[in-house]
Amino acid sequence: MRFVIQILLWLVIIFLAYLTFNAVYEPIQFNKIKEKRYAKVIENLKDIRASELAYKEVTGRFTGSWDSLIQFLDTAEFAITQRRDTTFLDKEYKKTYGVDQYIEKVVVDTLGFSSVKDSLFKGNESYKNMMNVPIKGVDAKFDLKAGTLDKKGNKIPVFEAKIAKSKILYDQDRTLVLQENDVQSVDDVNGRYISVGSMTEVNTSGNWPKVYGDNE
Repeated sequence: MRFVIQILLWLVIIFLAYLTFNAVYEPIQFNKIKEKRYAKVIENLKDIRASELAYKEVTGRFTGSWDSLIQFLDTAEFAITQRRDTTFLDKEYKKTYGVDQYIEKVVVDTLGFSSVKDSLFKGNESYKNMMNVPIKGVDAKFDLKAGTLDKKGNKIPVFEAKIAKSKILYDQDRTLVLQENDVQSVDDVNGRYISVGSMTEVNTSGNWPKVYGDNE
């Protein structure tokens, strides 16, 4: 009986040691997986932001359609311009007052055009898949929206692309994912989503920390 009790005690000790080990090991592994996946997702969001900013530069607005954005990248061109200062005589002023008056003006010359996709992606066609969440086992697209915000009577174009953390971490421990959704830290992605842009404020920044690269 004494031998059986000793065996049971050892089993309890081993079980408690296993729980203690898991309590430390699982969050460490979770963070490694999380950071690796977030980095991939953020690279796509950076491409989406660059594409949306180019779209706005050419059209004056953002788009909430993936088809429109890809078609734009396939066909659109940036105008290559040069600004120069020029000065010329105001003939009307001289005719009226008999005194020379010169007008200073900035002239913008169009020198040519450059493909948007070549300027942004250097011949790489990765933009055609940037709407897909780049995580194995995740069959989802980033949620993309665009519109305008009214600021003192002015309609300001805005856009937002985002994906829920729970989709990125679909195969991870549910408790750890719920904790990740509540994280509030300058060193991590806060909130339930990884996103760039905003539909509620004029902002084209990403909500990730600088450790993942430029967020503006």
